[in-house]
Amino acid sequence: MRPVEEFQELRPLLFSIAYRILGSVSEAEDAVQETWLRYAATSTQPTSAKAFLSTTVSRISIDVLRSARVRREEYVGPWFPEPLLTDPYQDPERSAELADSVSMAALLLLERLSPLERAVFVLREVFGFGFREIAAAVERSEAACRQLAMQARRHMSAGRPRFEADRKERDELAGRFFDAFKEGELDALREFLAADVHLVGDGGGKTPQVAAQIIGAENVARVVAALVTAFVRIGGVVEPHEVNGQPGAIFRDRDGNVVNTMVLDILDGQIQMIRTVSNPDKLGHLGSVGDAWAVVREATETTDRPGPSAS
Repeated sequence: MRPVEEFQELRPLLFSIAYRILGSVSEAEDAVQETWLRYAATSTQPTSAKAFLSTTVSRISIDVLRSARVRREEYVGPWFPEPLLTDPYQDPERSAELADSVSMAALLLLERLSPLERAVFVLREVFGFGFREIAAAVERSEAACRQLAMQARRHMSAGRPRFEADRKERDELAGRFFDAFKEGELDALREFLAADVHLVGDGGGKTPQVAAQIIGAENVARVVAALVTAFVRIGGVVEPHEVNGQPGAIFRDRDGNVVNTMVLDILDGQIQMIRTVSNPDKLGHLGSVGDAWAVVREATETTDRPGPSAS
């Protein structure tokens, strides 16, 4: 098989490794592209293309993550991973496990790990690489990698939320929620929300935000109902879609431009967390990005505009 064919065959795996290490679609794509450039420039064919490419993309991702840590510490408001609609790495036997590993909740837990711990955890726990391969990828001894893996598992287990076991039940609940959501039905929305539900938005200081965080079923239901009613009134579309392996939605303006995404964490038959990403810098890979400020201004003006007077 020619190098370009080997690379294309392994590209889904490489992107999936890089995305889980970085939490960024754009940075993961850049890491995969840099991996190809280094592969194409090698003077001798590696014994194992998979080992060479996985090692290379992991090392690049670790370096990128180290520099990204500084930017994330200075980020305005909550930082969430870039929304991922489809994970290109497919393994039907492990589809549920892979989906959980790319969820917003799991990726945010990974943010607590050091770059090396994160890379070791992803390679070992998600993709099942042996410690010899991992040691080569992160340039540490096998013993050190085993220690890093143990530390990472401990950190992840301590903070990992329990996921809804029945995915079909979860998806059906999300479908009913979005039906009520699009209608702005306040009473119906409340029924789906846990008493201490959190609504948290990542706008990066670049889009309008009601608040960094809203807590409680009553508060969240009222804010959501008001916002979606105004949004739909001006031609906005709420498009239910799996996001990061979880029930979610894409928000588009009347011209089809993306202005927001939403992801639901569901547990015990109720929505525990709603995360939104509206930072335009994180939405470009989903298509053309709309002007969230213009959408909010129009929605506000429509809401404030008095209706026709009775005659």
